[in-house]
Amino acid sequence: MTVKLAVFGNPIEHSLSPQIHRLFGESAGIDLSYEKQLVPLDGFADAVQAFFAGGGTGINITVPFKKDAFEFVSRWSEVARLAGAVNTIVKDTDGKLRGENTDGSGLVSDLQNNLGWQLKGKSILILGAGGAVQGVLPNLLDAEPQQIVIANRTHANALKLSDATADERVIACPLDDLSGPFDVIISASSAGLGGASTKLDLPVSLLGPNTCVYDMIYGKETPFLRWSESLPSSQCSDGLGMLVEQAACAFNLWFGVKVETRSVLDQLRTDKQKV
Repeated sequence: MTVKLAVFGNPIEHSLSPQIHRLFGESAGIDLSYEKQLVPLDGFADAVQAFFAGGGTGINITVPFKKDAFEFVSRWSEVARLAGAVNTIVKDTDGKLRGENTDGSGLVSDLQNNLGWQLKGKSILILGAGGAVQGVLPNLLDAEPQQIVIANRTHANALKLSDATADERVIACPLDDLSGPFDVIISASSAGLGGASTKLDLPVSLLGPNTCVYDMIYGKETPFLRWSESLPSSQCSDGLGMLVEQAACAFNLWFGVKVETRSVLDQLRTDKQKV
């Protein structure tokens, strides 16, 4: 019998999740249907109820519904609770819906396993202070960095996030007061901190000769990536690997199967180059 899965979001057309999970299903020998579902901004709860009433097995959640999903489910994993956001819904054997958050584990797996970047004992700068940052902080802290500095155009948001984390390794810093270099810099801003601008005004001192630079956005060149690629740094990457790795974590939650991700990531990058 075909297993019914979906990703809910608004917008959703750009999502690569159906392609990723189709490849996972093929490798695991699981017959699945995975659809994109454009959900009205005020219709999340109704959409989830209708999906599971129609025989659905699991849902991935993308913007802007991760907090809606957190509030909708009746139980949470510890990571989802700490993040205050849910990107994966699992239907437990008793019929209850459990909220999980695989964003942080996907990010850390991409950084450490795919890219080979070390996080333990390192200084990390995160640009942005929205839900994406809140979702990945628990897993980043589990990787035992020396320090995580959060900088955001609205400093109050960064301060609120660092205070909520209640970990002395997490520090909020105004953008204008940043000084480096950092070992790893992660952009978690949906606008790349520059919107449509072609120029990003960040101090060159943030980058050392061995700084690793990562943008959680995938599929397009951002002002942040343009800025980092124009300056000396050891490595630079977009967030496509994070997308694949967080999807693999969700697949394991639904089916209890750990899938190989490298070939899927390579396939997506090859397809991107053909476009």
